Amino acid sequence: MLGSDEIDTMLTATLEDQRLSRSEKRALSAVFAEHATDARRQALFRKRAFFLAREALKDSRDQAIVTWLEEVTKALVAATQREQGPKLAEAHFSPGDSCRRRIIGLCGLARQRIDVCVFTITDNSLANALLEAHGRGVEVRVITDDDKAEDRGSDIYDLARAGIEVRLDHSEHHMHHKFALFDAAYVVTGSYNWTRSAAKVNEENIVVSDDPRLVSAFGETYEQLWDAFGQAAREVAGE
Repeated sequence: MLGSDEIDTMLTATLEDQRLSRSEKRALSAVFAEHATDARRQALFRKRAFFLAREALKDSRDQAIVTWLEEVTKALVAATQREQGPKLAEAHFSPGDSCRRRIIGLCGLARQRIDVCVFTITDNSLANALLEAHGRGVEVRVITDDDKAEDRGSDIYDLARAGIEVRLDHSEHHMHHKFALFDAAYVVTGSYNWTRSAAKVNEENIVVSDDPRLVSAFGETYEQLWDAFGQAAREVAGE
């Protein structure tokens, strides 16, 4: 772990020409990522940078010194953001049970809301996971394709009859998305249809992420589709 003297030596070397070059910034970012991994260590780096800046200001190179300090601070903040960034990035593949098992697991972990937007649901184990979440008070919403809802083995109307609100696209074209959001914190997306054949024989995939940029983008699209497809499936079924 770097001490104050080592930190001062490193920072002073970048200060000598009163500018922080791209290569120096990359080097500092790497050091910060390795040695400034908690609030206490980050505070030490900031303290030493400000100390060196104050010492240098005695030479009246104010503007250049302030610019240097700003660039050092940016590099430190960037390292901090990476440390606090998304933690989850998974890929699952079929044939096999990996995709299905992960989706069921996320349904079981959900506490507030599950938003599903998929082409079709015929895998009873996935439908049952949604029903179980609905039964314990999780708000579950489903968007799906109107044609596929009529397929033999479709679970869509069973979900609707259980009280889960389901909306269909009512279009000559297909609602072909395959993604789901869990507690507005995780997104699952990929080629994987929520069908038995997807798990048993098809070459499929899902990606699971908690990246807020992805979660937000999929969430916005979900709400747009939800508003556009205003009629619930149980109304279509005449219930």
